[in-house]
Amino acid sequence: MTNSPYRIGLDGGGTKTELILVDDAGTVVARHSAPGCNPSQLGPEKAAAVVREAIAALLAKAKINAPRPDIAATHLYTAGAAAFWKDFAATLRDHGTVVTGPDSLPVLELATDGAPGLVLHAGTGSFVAARGLDGAIHYAGGLGWRFGDPGSGSDLGRRAIGHALLELQGWAKPTALGDALKTHTGLADAAANTRFFYTAEDANGRIAAFAPRVLELANAGCAPARTALACTVTDLVDNARLVTTKLFGAAVVPCGVSGAILNSPPAICALKALAETHAWPVEYRFISEPPIEGVRRLLAKG
Repeated sequence: MTNSPYRIGLDGGGTKTELILVDDAGTVVARHSAPGCNPSQLGPEKAAAVVREAIAALLAKAKINAPRPDIAATHLYTAGAAAFWKDFAATLRDHGTVVTGPDSLPVLELATDGAPGLVLHAGTGSFVAARGLDGAIHYAGGLGWRFGDPGSGSDLGRRAIGHALLELQGWAKPTALGDALKTHTGLADAAANTRFFYTAEDANGRIAAFAPRVLELANAGCAPARTALACTVTDLVDNARLVTTKLFGAAVVPCGVSGAILNSPPAICALKALAETHAWPVEYRFISEPPIEGVRRLLAKG
């Protein structure tokens, strides 16, 4: 067992990978951001390379890599196959005790601080994570853009683009949403836009990249943008209600809400309305801290 005061924490998703180095007092000594590291998107070799390079860059930023110190622990909270990351962790040398877990754990920690409850998280993808009354961790959704991921940037972008294409075809009343799509792609007609998304290698990323503009339009009162947001939030809450009913029954539990989409004003209104309409027994906790803060808390707990 090393006596080093340093520990590494990593939060890795499909879009970005964030890392922190903390000392024995829990103070963040260095931070680093890198591209996403989901092996389902990148392939195992590239995902592993992203993480290795990111850890090296983190230590270099801290100016403690010459000579390199022993690391007491390294926590990897990542998207993608758990078995892959467990095998990857076994290849790390001089990284102390290496802990792996899903990227849902840091946001769940922010939501409940170790107590029973759940969290709704939406970034490029989405998931529902819960800690049961017995302390067991449960995970729902997170199936990727091909199978929905309601509440996510991918799903919001997909729904909004679908309506915008109807506008460009002339079937739906023109709104700012159709104009926004043309600006997003640089293409003027429905056929060209459709072809663009079906042929682009990074189609999912480009669809998700439209979501921030959809949020802006929803905030400004654009009706189809608001409808797209309300529908994707509703589907996410439907998944979450299945989880709470099975795990907690009618007990009131904390429900963290994480990510820019779900913390936007129109999404907050939709979430509150859904809880009231369905008599859903949750206490919303709108999370402003990024997932890497949840990683820091988990590092502090060992």
